[in-house]
Amino acid sequence: MTVSLAAEPLFSLGTLPVTNAVLVGVVVFVGLVAAALMLRSKITVGVPGGAINLVESILEMLLSTIGGITHDRKKAEEFFPLIATFFLFILFSNWTGILPGLGSVGVYKLIHGEIELVPFLRAPSADLNFTIALALLSVFAAQWYGMKHLGFFGHWGKFFVPPWKSPYLIGSFVGILELVSEFAKVISFSFRLFGNVFAGEILLMVVGSLAPQGGTLPFLFLEIFVGLIQALVFALLTTVFLTIATMEHGDEGHGSADEEKHVAHEADIKKHYLPAGRQAPAQHA
Repeated sequence: MTVSLAAEPLFSLGTLPVTNAVLVGVVVFVGLVAAALMLRSKITVGVPGGAINLVESILEMLLSTIGGITHDRKKAEEFFPLIATFFLFILFSNWTGILPGLGSVGVYKLIHGEIELVPFLRAPSADLNFTIALALLSVFAAQWYGMKHLGFFGHWGKFFVPPWKSPYLIGSFVGILELVSEFAKVISFSFRLFGNVFAGEILLMVVGSLAPQGGTLPFLFLEIFVGLIQALVFALLTTVFLTIATMEHGDEGHGSADEEKHVAHEADIKKHYLPAGRQAPAQHA
């Protein structure tokens, strides 16, 4: 049994290698689009039923959760398409790692002078390229929404604080550090998702080789749960960072009711949703 950290190429389209993770990712994408089109075609004016009720319940629950973070229905509806896409795409990408044939069905190829089995199935989330791409989308979306709501200078002014506006240059240094930490999310986002899904695939392969007759069953249920949690964590953290990026920062010291409400809301988000030790961009005078 060979475990490859990188996704294995199956074939090439010109000079572009197509890996097993890319192939499965395309299948998941096409499947989600087909399912969405099919459900949309079944939506009627009357009382919906069956799968539509289930999908509506899931999406309503997700929208309600996003609204609980943003405390703003309008923002929740604005963020919803992106967050729901992240959640569903990551969820089903994670769950492809528990399909039968994982690591055992594929083609034999000559790799580094040895004949090795290249499996057809590899969860897209078990490819670091996939998780880095998602993390970049999440981080850049936060910057885009921040500029959309606060304006270009209003958003980037939280990170680039003029020296004359901060005593002893503290605000300027803190702003630069926060800018670095803003893009450091790419590392934490991508490696968290990749590590959990990749470790799950290895676990299933090892247990399957040691106890092929039903030995993997308990771990399959575990991986279903882990896949759901990882998709939810990615979606909710993205929501948190989008919300913080679009918050308007008033002048400190005014003591207005709106400012106090804003500070309390931001503190609540940091306390309940950000991982321990992770800080969001600070307010600057």
